[in-house]
Amino acid sequence: MGDMRSLCYRDWEYSRRLEVEKKTDNKVGYVHLQAMGRRDLSQWYREFYPVFDRPGLIIDVRHNRGGNIESFILEKLLRKAWMYWKSRSGKPYWNMQYAFRGHIVILVNSNTASDGEAFADGFKKLELGTAIGTRTWGGEIWLSGANRLSDGGIARAPMMGVYGPDGNWLIEGHGFEPDIIVDNLPHATFKGEDAQLKAAIEHLQKLIVRDPIEVPPVPAYPDKSFKNKD
Repeated sequence: MGDMRSLCYRDWEYSRRLEVEKKTDNKVGYVHLQAMGRRDLSQWYREFYPVFDRPGLIIDVRHNRGGNIESFILEKLLRKAWMYWKSRSGKPYWNMQYAFRGHIVILVNSNTASDGEAFADGFKKLELGTAIGTRTWGGEIWLSGANRLSDGGIARAPMMGVYGPDGNWLIEGHGFEPDIIVDNLPHATFKGEDAQLKAAIEHLQKLIVRDPIEVPPVPAYPDKSFKNKD
């Protein structure tokens, strides 16, 4: 059953990516994070780096089970290009290396949980882009496995909550609210439609046209030759 679940997920994730690339002519990248663990961080590196230089990016954290890597991903998204390298051939590239310069949308739904919610909230608080989907699960209090019992079991209890600079508790019991509400209705989803992904694609396409973020043109090479003083 575990293998079947993994194969179904990979098929779903791969089909989302193909749809994004087809409908945007490869101008928008797509990365899905099933959870926020060690393997998911490796997946992020594998799938983000090939699309870091595109005008748009969709980060899909729907059905994300949580973990503890949201800060690593947000850190990468915070990187800014401040200068550009140009060799004698090829395209320019920039410092900070692999900084994403385009427009970003994240997708969330009611099954986005725990650290997936923390990522979404951080993404919004840091003003990195637009969140589309439905209100998330609402389980931000973290648990710990520290309370081990003599029989090897665990007496698990909520251990850590999250609050903001304004002194209010975040997410727990309510969830993260996306900027644009779009629901995937059951019958349409059964037929293979994905209204949330469609909305993300359309939103990014409009942003790319309205606010294109181009690489600055390469200036003329300086003339370092010796001049005839006559």
